[in-house]
Amino acid sequence: MSHQFAKPLRLPPECEPALLERFLKAEAMALWTVRSAQLQDLPPHIQAFLQKHEEDERNHLAQFETMIGHQSHERERLPSVPRQWPALAVQLYGYESLGLEFAKLLVTMRPDLAGILEDEAIHVKFFEREIQQIIAGEAAVADQAWASARAWWRKLPLTLGRYLEAPVLKPFRPELALKILEAMEQRFTETGLLKK
Repeated sequence: MSHQFAKPLRLPPECEPALLERFLKAEAMALWTVRSAQLQDLPPHIQAFLQKHEEDERNHLAQFETMIGHQSHERERLPSVPRQWPALAVQLYGYESLGLEFAKLLVTMRPDLAGILEDEAIHVKFFEREIQQIIAGEAAVADQAWASARAWWRKLPLTLGRYLEAPVLKPFRPELALKILEAMEQRFTETGLLKK
């Protein structure tokens, strides 16, 4: 897929702490979301993948906490996630895809973090395959995935804005947002979630 080879924007070194801080928050949210997802009634192969996924996110979080020098805040309650697998798959896929775009950006500044980019790519591929199976299956189930994708897509610009809100990123925000949205749109379209 061509979006995998799109050249990420290179940011100046002073942006690194802000990107690391954003990753710390994103990995904490991903960890809680994956934990919440595992409480749902899911097929065994998905549960097994989510357990490994949680372990990856825990390791990433610990790595960022060490680099930044402080821990992420704990949540009293796990975030709510959709109970139906087609909607949950879309949500997990969307956030993992967003995480992959930020990992690509981070690795241009920190090549030593390439392992995190590789993990993110594995997570995205898993959900991509699951979503393609959902779309190829029963019409009612595919419709649920498409409806979830449209709803998630409408929220994406606001979510992305929160990810890019650091003052040091302000000069680069428009170009960053455009590049990430374009990559996400291409990925969602190629997976079949956004109809051309």
